Amino acid sequence: MIGTITNTIAIIIGSALGSILKKGIKEEYQSALFTAMGFAAVALGINAVVQNMPNSIYPVLFIVSLAVGGLVGTVIDVDAKFNNLVNRFSKSNLSKGLSTAILLFCIGTLSILGPVESALNNNHTYLFTNATLDLVTSMALAATYGFGIAFAAVVLFIWQTSIYLSAQYIEPFLTNALMTEVSIVGGILILSSGLSILGIKDSKSLNMLPALFVPVLWFVGLALFT
Repeated sequence: MIGTITNTIAIIIGSALGSILKKGIKEEYQSALFTAMGFAAVALGINAVVQNMPNSIYPVLFIVSLAVGGLVGTVIDVDAKFNNLVNRFSKSNLSKGLSTAILLFCIGTLSILGPVESALNNNHTYLFTNATLDLVTSMALAATYGFGIAFAAVVLFIWQTSIYLSAQYIEPFLTNALMTEVSIVGGILILSSGLSILGIKDSKSLNMLPALFVPVLWFVGLALFT
């Protein structure tokens, strides 16, 4: 668990440092940071899709995942429930930054494979690397949205702990093919978040969050019935 704890602490420290920087930044400069973070999320999302799309062996799976996942998420209305929860503690637009932070911190190869490698092989390299990246990212996000970004550390801790505890059961299913499909869908969600920050299209990216589980169910089904 040392890797997950380090990753969690890194986000909290980064959020604290970023929020300190935010206090000394004028409003017009904060607006520039909003724009910068929006473009950064768009770039990261596009990069994830472009890198993984050529490796996909099921090129239609991400479309089905987004359609099914988006429908399920809209019925549940994940986005509205999340916004209502965040708005109880903050009157700013923290929810947009926080949803982007959660996607960036949790949906990635390092954050998914890291706890598995840590649990099975006592190798924390992936998570230490992820902690370094998240430290910088959380600083940038907190400088834009404030210390509330630190709440993403709680989500990440729960996420990685769940993977850590179930590592021996899920490890056989975490193939390169599955990670490719999850990365494509995750990249699209991060891209969607970036467009929302920029005010181009509020596509309620959290409502599409269930789309991430569709490739998992597909590959589990293949493993069980083939």
